[in-house]
Order: sequence, then structure tokens, then C-alpha cells
Amino acid sequence: MENMKSLQKLVYELVEKHNLEISPELRYLDLTSEVGEVGKELLKGSNYGKEEFQKTDNLELELGDTFFSLICIANSLDLDLEKALLKVLEKYQNRFSEKGSIGSEKVKDSNN
Repeated sequence: MENMKSLQKLVYELVEKHNLEISPELRYLDLTSEVGEVGKELLKGSNYGKEEFQKTDNLELELGDTFFSLICIANSLDLDLEKALLKVLEKYQNRFSEKGSIGSEKVKDSNN
């Protein structure tokens, strides 16, 4: 199994080899487009909410496209995605320990 650093390296090498580098801002637009494609597959998998969800043939590829775009953004900004993920997992664990939820909203005191 590949670790995140080796996945980032594989993506970097592919982008370099085929001259696919674009600015992070443009890659972000690509990422949002790919997230939309994931949403489309999720909707198709439930017949737009009319049926129980079933994985579509393209869902895995669309998730892969999304992940590729996210890795490209991280690579272009020289960010370590494994480090970023570990930080956010710690943040969520701390929030859950403190508030019983991972959400960022503050819990209202029932006495106020």
C-alpha cells in the first residue's frame, strides 16, 4: 500500500512528465468540477434520492479524479497531505473530547 508521500510523488512525476502543471487557483476550479462529478454519481446511484444508494460504475474514478486534483494543489503549494490530515484528525479529536462534536460551532450554554 502506498503512503501519502509516495502518492504525492507519483502525482508530481505524472504532472511533470506530461507538463500538466497549472496554478493552484486553476487547479481549485478543476477540483470543484471533480467534486461536482462525485455529486452527480451519488445522485445517479440513488436515482436522485428515489431509491437506496448503489455505487455507480464511475464513482471510484470520480473520487480518484477529485483526489488527484487535491494532491496537485498540495504539491504546487509544497504541502504534505499526510501531515495536514494528521493535524485535522487531532483537531477533530480535541473538539470531540471538549464538546462531544467535531463541528467548529460553539455549543450554546443552556443557562444563557
